Amino acid sequence: MLLAGCVAGPDYRKPEVEVPVSWQLEQPWRQASPGDAEAKGPWWRRFDDPTLDALQERALANSPTLDLASARLAQARATLAGAESGRSPQLGLGSRASRLKISANRPLTNYATNNYSTVQNDFALTLVASYELDLAGRVQRTVEGASASAAQSAADLENTRLLLTADLASAYFSLRATDLELDVVARSIEVQRRALQFVTDRHEGGAVSGLDVAQQQALLDNTLTQVDLLKRLRSQFEHAIATLTGTPAPNFALAPDIQPLRPPAIPLGVPSDALERRPDVAAAERAMAAANAQIGVATAAFYPSVNLLPTGGVDSRSLSTLFDAQSVLWSIGVSATQTIFDGGRIRANVDFTKAGYDATVASYRRVVLTAMQEAEDGITGLASLERAAAQSQTAVASARRVLDMSASRYEGGATTFLDVITAQQALLNIERQAAQLSGQRMLGTVFLVKALGGDWCGVEARGAGGGGTSARTDCPAPLRQVVGTR
Repeated sequence: MLLAGCVAGPDYRKPEVEVPVSWQLEQPWRQASPGDAEAKGPWWRRFDDPTLDALQERALANSPTLDLASARLAQARATLAGAESGRSPQLGLGSRASRLKISANRPLTNYATNNYSTVQNDFALTLVASYELDLAGRVQRTVEGASASAAQSAADLENTRLLLTADLASAYFSLRATDLELDVVARSIEVQRRALQFVTDRHEGGAVSGLDVAQQQALLDNTLTQVDLLKRLRSQFEHAIATLTGTPAPNFALAPDIQPLRPPAIPLGVPSDALERRPDVAAAERAMAAANAQIGVATAAFYPSVNLLPTGGVDSRSLSTLFDAQSVLWSIGVSATQTIFDGGRIRANVDFTKAGYDATVASYRRVVLTAMQEAEDGITGLASLERAAAQSQTAVASARRVLDMSASRYEGGATTFLDVITAQQALLNIERQAAQLSGQRMLGTVFLVKALGGDWCGVEARGAGGGGTSARTDCPAPLRQVVGTR
């Protein structure tokens, strides 16, 4: 009974991990204080894009990856329920009904008494119970491990949902950025065709040589080639979106959309927020707790296993007297088993579980460091993309002025047509770069949301923090005064 107060194996203590006090912020960032207690709602609604909202709903409803994670969570919860059943007595009801003949030639039990052959009935109804006295805490540690595993599966489900929605948003904004590039190329083709017609007319009038026509035609042909390459890239993003939403790729299509891409602002808290919010960090921490409990389960094998085995029932040769007082039978007993020698098997199991726990600790530290890296990459990356996007707009305006000046000088005979071609190519490249930067800013925002573990507002959030049209008023004040891109 003194052993009943002991539980084998170490109690779980979460390892300490060094976490920086703040992020390395660059302009235009400043640190905010998001509310970690808020529910993690549909973060994609911050982008205020109805098409993306509809795609995300389809993905959450139809994704086989999410269904797989949900099934694993159901399995883990069923395992927990099975482990908790070990805390209760196990009851079994047995019955027997038979007619038997006893041999007259059976071995004698008493030499002074003769054996006789008899034919009789046997009716029995018994209630059997068993209960393990958890002296070494094996059942308790098993329940602790199953509970931690169930929590880990729940965190894995949240992580799967976060990754699914982030991958879908990334594919969607990549497609949108490709649409913008296709629009840039289409407008450039129109300009280049007009230029080709212009130099062709001048060539036919004898004002210029055929070289100008050939150069412009080569530029146009090269630009037309880029259209096919971009369309191929767009189809790949479209097929990825179809798969993520659980739709066969041949049955899925998205119409082109060339609306400007404006990323929303993302609130930043202290780095410990990432540890509290990221589901992969939570899953890694619960895996440590489960592994620690397994050490206790393995260690409990060193101690005796004690079971109470009471039995009660009735037994009679006639159904009419089955429930008479004289038909009652019962027994009570205790079964105890103690391993004396096993060749080191139990010790090996304990060493194995301890090594498994050390592995989960190393995995937890790796996940935490990765979380810090991804968040810091997202913060610094968005700041750099913000500055690059602003500079690209200036570059586009400058390239357009260069093209206008080159065309005017060519028409006045002050320069060759090569300057015009060079200006056209430069404008096309700079405008495509601006479209690419627009898409990269959206991807960077999605990456940062994923790195920070999701949204800070509830399910009604939409467009909060900038870039949207309707911010929630019930979000905490620090969320509405967020940091982010201009």
